[in-house]
Amino acid sequence: MCIVGESGSGKSVSAMSIMGLIDPPGRRESGTIIFEDLVLNDLDESSMRNVRGNKIAMIFQDPMRSLNPGFTIGDQIAEALMIHRSLNKGQARKRVVELLDMVGIAEPERRYADYPHQFSGGMRQRVMIAMAISCEPDLLIADEPTTALDVTIQAQIINLLKDLCQELNSAMILITHDIGLVAEIAQDVMVMYAGRAVEYGDVRTVLKRSQHPYTRDLMRSLIKLEDDKSSALQPIKGSPPDLINLPGGCSYQPRCELANSECRVTVPELSIGSGAHRVACHVVAGNTADSRVRS
Repeated sequence: MCIVGESGSGKSVSAMSIMGLIDPPGRRESGTIIFEDLVLNDLDESSMRNVRGNKIAMIFQDPMRSLNPGFTIGDQIAEALMIHRSLNKGQARKRVVELLDMVGIAEPERRYADYPHQFSGGMRQRVMIAMAISCEPDLLIADEPTTALDVTIQAQIINLLKDLCQELNSAMILITHDIGLVAEIAQDVMVMYAGRAVEYGDVRTVLKRSQHPYTRDLMRSLIKLEDDKSSALQPIKGSPPDLINLPGGCSYQPRCELANSECRVTVPELSIGSGAHRVACHVVAGNTADSRVRS
């Protein structure tokens, strides 16, 4: 599943909430996070540590800040194996070498003892992937794993993630700004705006038959191969709202051309459309201005 939306829409916070990594003053206002038979937000910190890295693992945006500069790459990956799989140091080292080889690090036996600053950006990201898959988690969360990497390396990292998830039979949540990547890799898509999900469904439905005005505006703002050189970009008017001081009703209504009086008063909930397609929009739910929404 891919999660998309503008910066500040709540994508990373949602992922961090699943992992139980929201520090004060952040807090849970409401809702429940259920994973398999576990209610994650009811677990104490000790129980949550048994889940992190073991059943659910996360690849963070910036590998340089996520890796400890004072420890070798090998020791940082081995730590999770020794804690969650009870391997001794020799067994953990052998498994780490296998993992480094699996993610495409050349001479893994030698690179085990290297430090993060001795790796390039793309190689550090591969190390983060090796760390995340070390305990073969059921769910892998990748938070913009190709940020700041060149296009060629981005493609390699995404293909690596796809192959590893198939090999390990792991589910993946991928957070990204890249709609093209969503079209290539996703099965399901959740579009977020101002901290809330506004549209959810299978990738073809969401991208080809978008219903929420925000999703449609996102799609219109993309550069397409068939566009003429003289074609003007169609950016979304206005700016995302201040999450501390959200507007009344639907958060997108100040930027939405279809907004009506109900949009300015009532926050729309995700409603079920065709199949499993869900949209949080009064206009779509009430079939108001339906021809404009579906055109």
